[in-house]
Amino acid sequence: MIRVVLVDDQAMVRAGFRMILESEPDITVVGEAGDGREAIEVVARSAPHVVLMDVRMPRKDGIEATREIISGGGGSRVLILTTFDLDEYVYSALRAGASGFMLKDAPADQLINAVRVIAAGDALLAPSVTRLLIEEVSRRPATDAATVAPGLVDLTDRETEVLRLMARGLSNGEIAQQLYLGEATVKTHVGRVLTKLDLRDRVQAVVLAYESGLVTPGALDHPL
Repeated sequence: MIRVVLVDDQAMVRAGFRMILESEPDITVVGEAGDGREAIEVVARSAPHVVLMDVRMPRKDGIEATREIISGGGGSRVLILTTFDLDEYVYSALRAGASGFMLKDAPADQLINAVRVIAAGDALLAPSVTRLLIEEVSRRPATDAATVAPGLVDLTDRETEVLRLMARGLSNGEIAQQLYLGEATVKTHVGRVLTKLDLRDRVQAVVLAYESGLVTPGALDHPL
């Protein structure tokens, strides 16, 4: 059973999410919070697998709450939900440790799938969000790769190649096709990349790839 906590300052929004999620046999809502500060307390008490986190809230916003929840090390993963498709939130949310980002008006089936994906330990980075992330990183000053990710030198050539393709928005299946590998093999390479770079998930890998300069926005060869 996937345990979920809902965080939004509007009770009606939380009620809607609860109705959608609890219609599924494998998902249960174990707590709700109306702001970021309360969210931290509820997550500590209920130990959910997934936290659906709003961004704009009183007392403590969703970005800061996400940062504190992730840094607390409890194992809960955060999916950012917002009505605002603005790049100012995307980069901050992902840097804070969120495992995904989607709009509140996404269809119910997409929300349900997102919860399952995040709970399974994967990341949810839609192409539109990837593009916003790339644009944000491209505006930032270049950073020395050795400073950002000293572990990059430990990657094999194949692992580096896989990381580049991950950063360009390709799924494991698409990477497998491009490199003429089995999807299971690609999954193994992805796991090794995350382990060697001490990264939590695919989202962190994408952020690191651009921040380190391993991949540059102008080098994209895959439509996002």
